[in-house]
Amino acid sequence: MLSFIFYLLFVGYTPTINQSMPIKDYAPGSPEKETLLTKLNEMSTEIIDIPLIIGGEEIRTGNTANCVMPHDHSHVLAAFHQAGEKEVQLAIDASQDAWKSWSKTPLEERANIFLKAGDLLAGPWRDTINAATMLNMSKNAYQAEIDSACEMIDFFRFNPWYAQELANHQPMYSPEPTKNSVELRPLEGFVFAVSPFNFTSIGGNLPSAPALMGNVALWKPASSAVYPAYFIMQMLKEAGLPDGVINFIPGRGSLVGPTVMDSPLLAGVHFTGSTRVFQGMWKQIGENIQTYKTYPRIVGETGGKDFCVAHESVNKDALVTAMVRGAFEYQGQKCSAMSRAYIPTPIWEEIKDKYAAEVNTIKMGNPEDFSNFMNAVIDQSAFDSISEFIDYAEAADDAEIITGGRCDDAKGYFIEPTTIVTDNPKFRTMCEEIFGPVLTIYLYDPKDWEATLKLVDSTSEYALTGCVMGEDMDAVAQAKEALTHAAGNFYINDKPTGAVVGQQPFGGSRASGTNDKAGSMFNLVRWVSQRTIKENVDPPTDYRYPFLGDK
Repeated sequence: MLSFIFYLLFVGYTPTINQSMPIKDYAPGSPEKETLLTKLNEMSTEIIDIPLIIGGEEIRTGNTANCVMPHDHSHVLAAFHQAGEKEVQLAIDASQDAWKSWSKTPLEERANIFLKAGDLLAGPWRDTINAATMLNMSKNAYQAEIDSACEMIDFFRFNPWYAQELANHQPMYSPEPTKNSVELRPLEGFVFAVSPFNFTSIGGNLPSAPALMGNVALWKPASSAVYPAYFIMQMLKEAGLPDGVINFIPGRGSLVGPTVMDSPLLAGVHFTGSTRVFQGMWKQIGENIQTYKTYPRIVGETGGKDFCVAHESVNKDALVTAMVRGAFEYQGQKCSAMSRAYIPTPIWEEIKDKYAAEVNTIKMGNPEDFSNFMNAVIDQSAFDSISEFIDYAEAADDAEIITGGRCDDAKGYFIEPTTIVTDNPKFRTMCEEIFGPVLTIYLYDPKDWEATLKLVDSTSEYALTGCVMGEDMDAVAQAKEALTHAAGNFYINDKPTGAVVGQQPFGGSRASGTNDKAGSMFNLVRWVSQRTIKENVDPPTDYRYPFLGDK
């Protein structure tokens, strides 16, 4: 068990002191920028064919869809084959064949495979998976680096550490002549991993975290982000992951889902995506509950309506920066993105001028141009949905658009960084998830600080992330207490995005998910079924207890 911990120390990686993977800057003239640009040019000039991968075999169904560049939606990167009922059943069968040996493979051996994957991603695969993320998901170089490189490397390296911590957690007492222990058994069946379009690292973690714990998985990536997911599968194969442990089945949810959900062998769901889809899956599991071999583990991270509440004592420059980065990095397509802000009226005019000036400097366009801070939203459906919110605000009597507002899908799905100011605290864009570059601001009277905190807590069904900003520490402490259940990840004097594996385990409650904290042992424990073992080295040979004496 200790050899892979020694390995971590050998390579200079020490999770015990929260050392996360260093982020490369991709500054002008840097060697990492030059190699990434070369890889971007190489990958953007070819069209690849992406098969299903089931039991290690490449399967082509002929029912294909395209991977495109959101910033140039006529540019096709790949055609990917889509799974149907037949292929899903093949994947289930392949997973169960792999389970026979993988579930018995020692943790040390499983851990070493994912540690190797982390090394590969930190080295020869870094440019490929970063470039795939930039091209297919329209992320700038820095956003790709912190996601598809650093966060995924951290998952591959920290999760083995957490798995060891779990394995070392044993009963505290074994009175003679007994010996007590707990072992971590993989789940019986398979885990269905459903990943979103917006984070390559989440795609890598959803099937691999259960696999680390000895499980097998069916992985259905979002159809709009199959391209980087395919390269992750190739990298895991190179790292030594046995065939059939993770089966790659992109396709339409309406075709893949029913076969998965109806299988008696469904042992768990590891999901990141929309609240509506997750609730539908949970309902279907409930309706099928009597058919399953075991009760499925349901782990999900869904939507957010993430907030910033600023106190009158706030550092104004820090607030402006937090608003710009929190709302508009990766076009606001983060479940943690700042989507609503509460700002006191006395400081608004100064904040407004500083903020608008900063937003107006943002460049938007192709991520291959490293001068662009923002790029395109993911697809036509997202573009249409976000545009409708902006149109609604533009037509409303109780709202004003002060930055952005223009949308153009002629070449790519581009939406300007849009800011709405409203005097209605329950205005639609203050309450509903948008998942795009739209921030809505409500101005409050500082005398209503306590009432505003209650408003923040009660406005949305979600409870994923949020932040309070201010230099009055008594007010900050009051906000922290009042907003206890409003966010699973809470930030003080920082934007509500950017959770780091090993530092801020991520997840929210209420309609935001099950809060099982990706990037921690609390997520991994969901993928094992514990068995308690009591061994008696000197068992009794007489049923009689001392109290049964004659007198």
